[in-house]
Amino acid sequence: MSAGIVIIGSGFAARSLVKNIRKLDSAVPLTLIAADSIDEYNKPDLSHVISEAQSADDLLRQPAGEFAEQFNLRLFPHTIITAIDAEAQVVKSVDKQWQYDKLVLATGAKAFVPPLPGREHMLTLNSLQEYRACENRLRDAASVLIVGAGLIGCELAMDFRRTGKTVTLLDNAASILPSLMPPEVSSRLQHSLTSLGVRLLLSSRLQQLTASANGICAQLEDERCVEADVVIAATGLSPEVSLAQAAGVETRRGIVVNAALQTSNPQIYALGDCAEINGRVLPFLQPAQLSAITLAKNLLGNSAQLALPAMLVKVKTPLMPLHLAGETARRDLNWQITTHPQGMVAKGLDADEKLRAFVVSEERMKEAFALLKALAL
Repeated sequence: MSAGIVIIGSGFAARSLVKNIRKLDSAVPLTLIAADSIDEYNKPDLSHVISEAQSADDLLRQPAGEFAEQFNLRLFPHTIITAIDAEAQVVKSVDKQWQYDKLVLATGAKAFVPPLPGREHMLTLNSLQEYRACENRLRDAASVLIVGAGLIGCELAMDFRRTGKTVTLLDNAASILPSLMPPEVSSRLQHSLTSLGVRLLLSSRLQQLTASANGICAQLEDERCVEADVVIAATGLSPEVSLAQAAGVETRRGIVVNAALQTSNPQIYALGDCAEINGRVLPFLQPAQLSAITLAKNLLGNSAQLALPAMLVKVKTPLMPLHLAGETARRDLNWQITTHPQGMVAKGLDADEKLRAFVVSEERMKEAFALLKALAL
């Protein structure tokens, strides 16, 4: 009997892969192993869970058992894989092991917590498990410090502030969303945050966190202390590559895969937040969806190559949502920005006047798809 396909991980990428495999083959043995409960939830909902007054249970979409029955697979929840024997094609936990014909690593990424004194005082909101562990503290907190003014940090800052909490958003950079767009483009969102009452501490470096009588004291490099009931790390994601590394699979920032989603070991594949595709880690839904479609075909003996189109990234800040695409972080682009009461359109042009990036906001977001077609590849 075939050992079949073993998938490690239970996030969006893993579940998309299961669904795509079952569209093509209803019988190939499928085993899914994960450290969490394997209950389904929508991870982007975590960005507005406080303003929606949702508990962890409210976010659940489909119980693990129902998922297993619907897609005919064996599930092993609350199971930590301790080792992969790539030569024997076996994955191991403390008390079990599973043979595989093909192995898929969908191990995701963990929230990066800055390595500074008092880092244990920081909360992260990168999974339903993490939210469940701290939801009472977050709901009861009157003041919140968010470290990191990127995509998640800005979404959380607006979400917490909409509930009336005192919110401080801190970043080393001089502007918000520094890795996604230049300051002149993000300034409209920055104004929206400050108008809402979010306190911005930009060009500020956190030195340490200490417990205080008023909650937590965040000491900055200039020796100021910011008091908050809770501190949330929103400083990016770090791909989970330790299992792959221990198995001798090539890793850089993520698990290195080719256009077939295959790692340096021909029987091991990777997709989702843990995978490094063409030198990039892409923690967004569209590349995970397209990767799952491609990988399902390859696991079943076909030969498919992943082709990623220009992708639209959505910033879910309710009072000023944004769509962006292209090389928005390039510093050599000439940005042409028009602002209206209805929203902003920013186009990043290269030296040849070719459209390389764009950002649109609010009611102007409907223009995103036409701009996406016009992007120079």
